Amino acid sequence: MTPSLPTFWKNVITVLGGALGAQALPLLAAPLITRMCTPADMGAFSLWLAVVAVAAVGATLRMETAMILDHEAEQQRTCFGVVRYTATITAVLVTSLAVLAHLLDVPAVRQLSWPALLTVGVGTWLTANMQTLIAYATSHNAFGKAARAKIWGAGTIAAAQLLLLACGADALGLLAGQLIGVATGLLVARRLLDPPRAPLALTLGPDARAYLHRHRKFWQYTLPSNLLNSLVGQLPLILIGMRHGALAAGLFALTQRVLAAPISLLAASVLEVFKRQSVQEYQAVGHCKQAYRYTFKVLLLLGLLPSLTLLLFSPQLFAWVFGPAWREAGELAQILAPLYFLNFIASPLSYVFFVTGRQNVDMWWQITLFVMTLGVFVMPGSLHDNVLWYALGYSTLYLVYLHMSWQCSQNRLAAA
Repeated sequence: MTPSLPTFWKNVITVLGGALGAQALPLLAAPLITRMCTPADMGAFSLWLAVVAVAAVGATLRMETAMILDHEAEQQRTCFGVVRYTATITAVLVTSLAVLAHLLDVPAVRQLSWPALLTVGVGTWLTANMQTLIAYATSHNAFGKAARAKIWGAGTIAAAQLLLLACGADALGLLAGQLIGVATGLLVARRLLDPPRAPLALTLGPDARAYLHRHRKFWQYTLPSNLLNSLVGQLPLILIGMRHGALAAGLFALTQRVLAAPISLLAASVLEVFKRQSVQEYQAVGHCKQAYRYTFKVLLLLGLLPSLTLLLFSPQLFAWVFGPAWREAGELAQILAPLYFLNFIASPLSYVFFVTGRQNVDMWWQITLFVMTLGVFVMPGSLHDNVLWYALGYSTLYLVYLHMSWQCSQNRLAAA
């Protein structure tokens, strides 16, 4: 049953309110945090967080997505049990691999301390279970409760990190604050949502195996695609940490966080509207070019002024807001501003590939992006050189992406 327009917008506003609160709190705390830690501390923490973000995608097998399809309590209980089992296995495996890689002096983990290596599995487990609880909330339209849990988690992360940094902790304080905050958000979500309880078992039972088989498309197809997408998002930070060290990774991490905020908030709200309009138009007339053209204009107008401001004044703004030590992050933001402007426009419009059934186009574009990112960051050169080539390559791919999505909206792009 299609929800009424007021209900639809009420849910969208509630979700966005939670996202706004969850992202605004860390951003508001950032000017204080950056004055209490060094870019190298931020870089070491961000590398740890990048590993956790990628590992958490694999830890769920994307089975939490099936939660939205199965509303029966027993089916959802089984799903919780499956995710808890796979998240536990993944946590142990990731921790063991991280320790082994450190002992073998693998460059990718050279910047991580022993506390970071030993807690990467804990962070993965907490994040995976939090994602599953949010999916459970979505399946029951409990958007308000999910939003409150996100805000609790984000607020606790910011408060714990500030407190620990004030007590003299460095990168370890950022890491511990993150774990405390995610654990708090998880506990609050469980208390508010009261999900079905699934015991942790040493092996998967018949019901769990049947559930995995019934929803095998999620871990056969959705999981590889989501893993690639997550890896592409974190790959620049990881490669910068390997090539240029924790200090450079810290500068890039702050740049990434600031530039990504408008995409996560404003573009996400436009996407929700575009989803509805594009599907309705496509079903009615066989294309969605009117919805595409209108959405493109809205995104262009929303993104133009912030992008121009960053392009012209980023070094001064970063030094003023975050402290003089972070001026170089503003220089990176200046290089990346045109790329994130294109990202702001292209990300919501990419939904047209799903509307028209051309998901394969998006997959091949993601693979090309992965290869390009890997190539530019292993090239010799300074941090600024690598970021510049990354921005040029990524921007070129986005222009191609926008052209293909426009063709799709007119139903002119040939299906595979």
